Amino acid sequence: MRFIQFIEFQTDNIDAFTAEVAAWEAESVDWRTATRATLCADRDNPGTYIQIVEFPSYEAAMANSNDPRTAQFAARLAGITSGPPTFRNLDVSRTDDF
Repeated sequence: MRFIQFIEFQTDNIDAFTAEVAAWEAESVDWRTATRATLCADRDNPGTYIQIVEFPSYEAAMANSNDPRTAQFAARLAGITSGPPTFRNLDVSRTDDF
């Protein structure tokens, strides 16, 4: 079953955040388990964002979360964001393409 994480965070420097994500994408190409990431800006709350990260399964997401390289990446992001992120862990139960 596919799995999605919603990661809500605040930053006043989204360009630094996206640059760090781009660096992580390049360095993790051979080991990452995430299959897609979508960055969304909250129109009603400037400076608030949600990163939607997709995985093939919960197990793949947990392998990613438990990887020390992911912890290093998260530490780099913590220096760019305001406060800790909020996570929502979601099993995908249905997908419709229109």
